[in-house]
Amino acid sequence: MTQAPVREPAWSLSRSAIGLWVTEGVLSSVGIGIAAILVAVFVPADAGGPLPLLRWLISIAALLWAVATIGIRPWFRFRVHRWEVTPDAVYTLTGWLTRTWTLVPISRIQTVDVTRGVLQQLFGLATVAVLTASSQGTVRVWHLEADVAQRVADDLAHRAEQVRDIAT
Repeated sequence: MTQAPVREPAWSLSRSAIGLWVTEGVLSSVGIGIAAILVAVFVPADAGGPLPLLRWLISIAALLWAVATIGIRPWFRFRVHRWEVTPDAVYTLTGWLTRTWTLVPISRIQTVDVTRGVLQQLFGLATVAVLTASSQGTVRVWHLEADVAQRVADDLAHRAEQVRDIAT
């Protein structure tokens, strides 16, 4: 078997992942916004000490959170998450500050699963989970188009089965 090259994987995630991440950001921002409103309502404006300042700080933090999770994070994640399946291996590259590059040889694959969360279903996405016997556990290729994810999973399962048959 040839040595797998160490390089950046070729494919980005589905562009629909951006919509999914924006939706997740909106949902989390609404929750944090409700908490900020509750603080603003229940902390008296004329209270002494640091409480009035706390009202403003929580409101500003909630606004910054919304901007980051809705306007910045989805686009940045789309640019940094990559994946590829070659004849010899599955590659993933994830992370912003700490980049995690993972290579799973086809011969190490034990099972391949496709999962679709509720929001993923709304956006037509799925995640391919590649389970190995290594200490790293499961490697996931997040947010692929559902039909692409199913084809990738079927192909990987078929090729892993062929490798096992050759080895035995």
